[in-house]
Amino acid sequence: MSADSDVEKTEPASEQRLNKAREEGQVARSRELNTCFLLLAGAGTIWATGLHMYEQLVHVMRSGMVVEWGPKTDMGDSREMAFAMMNGFISALFSLAPLLLVVAVVAIFSSVALGGLVFSTKALEPKFSRLNPIEGIKRLVSAQTWVELLKTLSKAVVIGTVGALAISAYLPEILELSNLYLPRGMARGMQIIAVICIFIMGSLLLIALIDVPWQMFSHAKKLRMSKDELKREHKESEGDPMVKGRIRQQQREAARRRMMADVPRADVVVTNPTHYAVAVHYDPDGTGAPLILAKGRGAIAVKIKELAAEHRIPMLEAPPLARALYANAEIGQQIPPVLYTAVAQVLAWVFQLRKHNEGRGFMPERPTSLPVPAELDPQSKTASSQA
Repeated sequence: MSADSDVEKTEPASEQRLNKAREEGQVARSRELNTCFLLLAGAGTIWATGLHMYEQLVHVMRSGMVVEWGPKTDMGDSREMAFAMMNGFISALFSLAPLLLVVAVVAIFSSVALGGLVFSTKALEPKFSRLNPIEGIKRLVSAQTWVELLKTLSKAVVIGTVGALAISAYLPEILELSNLYLPRGMARGMQIIAVICIFIMGSLLLIALIDVPWQMFSHAKKLRMSKDELKREHKESEGDPMVKGRIRQQQREAARRRMMADVPRADVVVTNPTHYAVAVHYDPDGTGAPLILAKGRGAIAVKIKELAAEHRIPMLEAPPLARALYANAEIGQQIPPVLYTAVAQVLAWVFQLRKHNEGRGFMPERPTSLPVPAELDPQSKTASSQA
């Protein structure tokens, strides 16, 4: 079984496939719907303006058969004959203008009633594959060809039957038309023709109501996709998941390198002591709150502590504060206001430690019992939920 067989194409067309088909001019169309609308518009126009149209055409015919004699009339002058013919043609065109205008407008709108308006030059491009006799034979014996043949035969039978019944119903009146005065007989004849057309259109409307859903189903079936095609399209539009994964990994590694490069600027590293590490920086001359320069857990936390030790950055073991900072503050952002007091005590310890190291003060005691709200500590929240 081929990969493109109809059996495997069980998935509905994607939005991208529908848009591509529309760009190529492939939309659902129904000729029966167009024909029904055109006949309905033509018959309705004849019914409404038949008498006026007849009078105008009779006037044109009479004008063309009457020669206005005058002192300058020259029957041998071909220019006068051409001028008269041109006047007659223009008058006839104006007489038929309502019918032609209505039919033209309806033809445009009925053609886009199903499928919408589509402008595509690809549908006009020559396809040499159509000249392939083998493909032509395949199209002749395809299911679509048999369906079209069945539709044509059914349409002929239905229209022929309805037309025969309508004509037989008006047959006595049609035979009596020859006894009427010519203008009235012609007008009545055109009305009968319009009525018969309306009956025929009723049958065409029934065919169109069947054909429109079929064309929509056939178009959707033609554009069906297999699961492999959907996967390929998804890869083409979204990118290969493996490639995207490698890109995300590289982005994370680049962000981690930038984060690690900022660790030497930290004033203190708060640890868990082994699971978490958060590097905090505070600018006394600035107006903002302390910033998170880096944070991590596991191997990243170990690397942050190694860099802190290498650059002699003070480290403080404060598990609740380390967990709270890690869970509630992002890199490059200020610490949450509820942690200002706890971080302020840590920074005060750091500044006193610097003075001591410079020989300008006493050795400060490490801060303990820092005021960290329990709701900010993930471990406290987990313990409370288990309780």
